[in-house]
Amino acid sequence: MKRRDFIRFGSVAALAPLAKSLDVQAEAVPAAGGVREPARDIPVAGNADVVVCGGGPAGVAAALAAARKGAKTLLLEQHGCLGGIWTVGLLAYLLDVQNKSGIMAEIVKRTDSAGGRTYAPGGKPTETYDVEVMKLVLENLCQEAGVTLQLHTRIAAAVKTGSRLTHVITESKSGREAIAGKAFVDATGDGDLGALAGCGFDFGEPGTGSAQPMSLIALITGIRAGDVRAFYRDAENSQGWAAPKDALRKAMEAGGHSPSYAMPSLFRVRDDLFMLMANHEYGACGFNVRDVTQATLRARRELHALVDGLRGTGGVWRNMRLVSTAEQIGVREGRRLHGLYTVTAEDLRQGARFEDAVCRATFCVDVHALDQNKNKAIDKKVAWRTKPYDIPLRALIARDVSGLMFAGRCISGDFIAHSSYRVTGNSVALGEAAGRVCALAALSGRLPAEIPFKDLA
Repeated sequence: MKRRDFIRFGSVAALAPLAKSLDVQAEAVPAAGGVREPARDIPVAGNADVVVCGGGPAGVAAALAAARKGAKTLLLEQHGCLGGIWTVGLLAYLLDVQNKSGIMAEIVKRTDSAGGRTYAPGGKPTETYDVEVMKLVLENLCQEAGVTLQLHTRIAAAVKTGSRLTHVITESKSGREAIAGKAFVDATGDGDLGALAGCGFDFGEPGTGSAQPMSLIALITGIRAGDVRAFYRDAENSQGWAAPKDALRKAMEAGGHSPSYAMPSLFRVRDDLFMLMANHEYGACGFNVRDVTQATLRARRELHALVDGLRGTGGVWRNMRLVSTAEQIGVREGRRLHGLYTVTAEDLRQGARFEDAVCRATFCVDVHALDQNKNKAIDKKVAWRTKPYDIPLRALIARDVSGLMFAGRCISGDFIAHSSYRVTGNSVALGEAAGRVCALAALSGRLPAEIPFKDLA
């Protein structure tokens, strides 16, 4: 029996009560070098015009755009809330959003209206926000648009007919299920769906394979904005980033701990609530569960030690406490899936323009140190400054799998370009474009690569 038969038989099984599809499972048996899992029928638990995998900034935007185009849209997310690095990762800071319209501007406006955006003491808006407000804003936007949400669901496999992606296989408390779709968006960050479906990809720095370090974010309280003004920067603080970061590092060292990230950063969320980024986890692969586990454990221990050390110095830090460390460590770099175009460092240097541009990126080349023994801050990989550049639609369309698009940091690009476009403001714009194209493709019976760019308007 072939895997597609399991899907076909499973579609009948899906008509029966869910419990019936789970009550009889053949047992796995030992096999040479591993364990053999017997073949089984997998119920087709749902279908949609557009299936978006990953509910972070890119995935939410893709789902919203697809649903607003009239496509039946399903958004699958492994955590218990939407937002990804914005919420589960506690990165309460919006990057490269200043020139973004569309869904990114809408999210900012809704977060502001809900009381979640941070304002500097003099009244200027900042790029920080309340994570809990963001969770609700994203959920409300999706539900208002008619997006079907399914949380606590992980992508486990992909099913193709020839080169055409037809289903994703999921794992959840409901068991192993299949979801049918006409078009799919990989917004997993690490390119999980693309890899499972057979897309080629690149990872790490060419020649070394080294990837950017991970960082675990924390929220802290017990300090007051007016007391720690020298240690953070906001919209009304004219000093650059370097001085407050250096001051914070020295304060941490006075507490007996040198942070693994040599440019630790505080971001004010409220007068009594701050986001802290102070660690680097080097040499870990974002799609290796053992690497991610060990990185998370080490980073959490370090954050506790840094905060305890600062508190021990007294003064403005005497009441400092951790509110929370992120459930999900921040992964800067995962798979860079192969698309119809690869965004390159030269595009950034030249300020490239494309007729099929879907995002204007302005963020700098931002390669965090790859080797803790040489540099614990930022690697100066290029001698030139990035010019605002376009990301073309072709970089979002899978080269090796039909019916699949990418959004977010897993799009097609090289190591240097990725360090710039990977930030969340760009991810939202890329997701919006992918969702729109997938909706047009699904509703017209075409593939994403067959949609004329002019039809996106």
